[in-house]
Amino acid sequence: MNGKLPSTVMNLPVETSDVIIAGAGIGGLVTALSLHECGIGVQVFETVESIRPLGVGINLLPHAARELDALGLLDELLTHAVTPDALGYFTKRGETIWTEPRGLAAGYAWPQISIHRGTLHSLLVNAVVRRLGTDRIHTAHHLSRFEAGDTHVDVCFQDRSAGTDLVVRTPALIAVDGIHSVARQQLYPDQGMPKWNGARLWRGITETTPVLDGKTMVWCGHPDQKFIAYPIGTAVDGRQKVNFIAELRSDETELSQREDWNQPGVLADFMPAFEDWRFDWLDVPTLLRTAPQTYLFPMVDRDPVDQWSFGRVTLLGDAAHPMYPVGSNGASQAILDARVVAGCLRAYGSEVAAAFTRYDEIRRPATANIVLANRGSGPELPMKLVEARAPHGFADINDVISPTEILEVTDGYRKTAGFALAALADPTAPSLIDGDF
Repeated sequence: MNGKLPSTVMNLPVETSDVIIAGAGIGGLVTALSLHECGIGVQVFETVESIRPLGVGINLLPHAARELDALGLLDELLTHAVTPDALGYFTKRGETIWTEPRGLAAGYAWPQISIHRGTLHSLLVNAVVRRLGTDRIHTAHHLSRFEAGDTHVDVCFQDRSAGTDLVVRTPALIAVDGIHSVARQQLYPDQGMPKWNGARLWRGITETTPVLDGKTMVWCGHPDQKFIAYPIGTAVDGRQKVNFIAELRSDETELSQREDWNQPGVLADFMPAFEDWRFDWLDVPTLLRTAPQTYLFPMVDRDPVDQWSFGRVTLLGDAAHPMYPVGSNGASQAILDARVVAGCLRAYGSEVAAAFTRYDEIRRPATANIVLANRGSGPELPMKLVEARAPHGFADINDVISPTEILEVTDGYRKTAGFALAALADPTAPSLIDGDF
């Protein structure tokens, strides 16, 4: 395997019986909590020196909410979140295409959750510290390489505080180190850079009067130009925290620099395209101008691979299946990964390679289908069709697209993403961690 460790370092590994998780993002922390729930020891190693509540808003779908509920985190989470009741799709002129109920309002036993990513992340960090102890998260340790054997994995981390290498010998490595995963690069050295579809996203949060009823997510436009907004905080004194995404697609095919979720955006780069998006229910340019900051990110993913698990090493979250941020799937799918891998490790005991193989068999095909569906516009396909069929507007949406055509797309996507209503309407439905592995 590529990445063999230097013999001068290999002679001095620190041995542990704990599973090692590389990456303390949402997926890594839920994995740690889930393994702990199963009675499996775990240690988490994170690149950054200080874990801070960064980012903007995210959505968690009902199947992810079910897993957080099983972990005993849902009630605390809901005190910091909004549970949207509806998702409305609109044209670039603000005309209604269709509206569908979401979460509890749609009959799910668990809500859909809209929340600041940093708030969710902080909640998970605090839960790990409370349940596992303060010594289970090691910051300033960057995964650099690993070498897997039949009985163990030697994992090398760069200690960024000490400027030295630390080698940990562990029975299992779960790499949750993001779209630029070191572990995935070692397993797939020829994968190249992430694939970009030409779209750029400017994301931000602002305080404004509630959009519509204050519990509706809105998607406006079409795949070449889109605006998304949803609340992530309850209204206070008539104002509410709203997360937004302004998206523009170009004919460019190559990125000038590596993507970074924390790269500042420039209002002048996207504001002119939305200047006339003023509807009787939403003033997009005014909302954009009130945001104190925006962050620029290109829409990138990677091709699905044929294998995540290699003996005692496996991938999880964006390291395994980076996908376009379409349909609220990024964090949700990482949470599902975490629960399944923990359930497999509990079921297979000391047979780590068999557990990882089973996890791979369950989760990899499912997420590969989502990656490909998102490339095909996912649940936004009706918006694309309406723009193509009626670019100058319409008197009656039924003259442009039928409810049946919309339902086929949206129901099909829910099934692909694993949150079809039939599977999540029963509040006694078991958590994924309790599945038959």
